[in-house]
Order: sequence, then C-alpha cells, then structure tokens
Amino acid sequence: MRADKDKITKLLKTARGQLDGILKMVEDDRYCMDISQQLMAVEAILNKANKEILTAHLKGCVVAATTDAEKEEKVDELVAMLGKILK
Repeated sequence: MRADKDKITKLLKTARGQLDGILKMVEDDRYCMDISQQLMAVEAILNKANKEILTAHLKGCVVAATTDAEKEEKVDELVAMLGKILK
C-alpha cells in the first residue's frame, strides 16, 4: 500500500501556503501569539501528512515484506523514525 499521493500533496501544499502566510506575518511584525498559533497549525498539518506516510509504510512495506529478516528491517526503520518523532 502506498500513501495517498493526492492527499499528501494537498496537505503539503496547504502547509507551504500557511508558511508563506507566517513569513508575511513576521515581516509585518504581527502579534507573537498569532504567529505561534499559525506555526502550530502548520505543525499539525505536517504531522498529519507524516502519519499518512508512516501508516502506508506499516500497512504496505511491512506487511508486504516476504521474509522475517525483511519484516524486521522494515519494523526497525519504523521504530527508528518514531524515536525521532517522539524525542
């Protein structure tokens, strides 16, 4: 199973648009709390995109692995990535 490319693309384009808006807010010296709130919104979108990708990895790559060694490798990759995310 592959991640839904259209869904991921839409999420990333939305995040990019919001980042452009945040840059404008910084340039315009907008209120710090408003900027922070927008940054959290972008972070949530990126987390959602990452969740889609990691779910596809688990349901696709891990399940499709044909040998135990291959499955262990794919699970280890996922665990390493989760370690980075949940630091």
